[in-house]
Amino acid sequence: MPMLLIKGFYEIKGTQPDGDTVHFTADDPAEWSLVGGGGGRAVEHNTMGRATLRLDAIDALETHYGPARDHQPLQFTDAARDELLKALGFTDVQRQQDETVTAATPETVPGFILTRGADVHGRCVALAGSGVPPGTSGMDIDVDVAVLRTTVNHHMLTQGLTYPTFYRSLFTTLRTELAAAAKEAREARRGLWGSDVTTTGAKITGLPSLTDDVVILPKLFRRTVDYLRLAMPLSCYPAFLAGVQDRFSVLSTGERHTGLQHVVEVTNGDMVRMTQQPEDLVFEEA
Repeated sequence: MPMLLIKGFYEIKGTQPDGDTVHFTADDPAEWSLVGGGGGRAVEHNTMGRATLRLDAIDALETHYGPARDHQPLQFTDAARDELLKALGFTDVQRQQDETVTAATPETVPGFILTRGADVHGRCVALAGSGVPPGTSGMDIDVDVAVLRTTVNHHMLTQGLTYPTFYRSLFTTLRTELAAAAKEAREARRGLWGSDVTTTGAKITGLPSLTDDVVILPKLFRRTVDYLRLAMPLSCYPAFLAGVQDRFSVLSTGERHTGLQHVVEVTNGDMVRMTQQPEDLVFEEA
């Protein structure tokens, strides 16, 4: 899978990193213009070349979703954030009460990213690694499974601290490897998987049950929070999901759908569950 390699460094002071988002500064800011072949969505960055990364193919539990900054169980949001920073090479991370990093050792960590594009928010969607890059910066390289396994994206799935969340731009060979890593972590009940109820059923009694107790796929969390804000009974939730119109495919059946109501069901009035495992779904980018 050809992906653009950009060499640079990670710096977290003054930011609020989480388990799937971190700041990265390109050694050559001009190389951001190469993302997406120069004709796709632009990566938003400052004059020094600093941009926000959204780590491809993984989704950590939410730390501050929406205007009310709703979060998922903090035990796992914090664990994912801490493991990501550790995997990149940061230690002794100090934070303010609002989670803004005030100091870390070292101040910057050299690394690289592998990317094919940006999301609708201007974040670079990337595989991320630290240390010596596997090629020349500013050039496309072939990203195989061996390279994928050196990235923090792969590491976070093996640790069971993020969910697999796939989009169509990810090549099949890489998706298959990441799905296998997630499945192995789930079967070992590693990390969040020991508490996950995405497919077994989450008892939803109100927002506090989502923010403090229930461990589910972040995309399902976001949709459920948005619905609960409408103060309507859960019996109408499938209709709401139909209106949101998430587009995705189910790999095991080959079916293509619009709306998560095709893979989400409400039972007993307050139980919400997905009928497919997260790695069985491939979403279309918004």
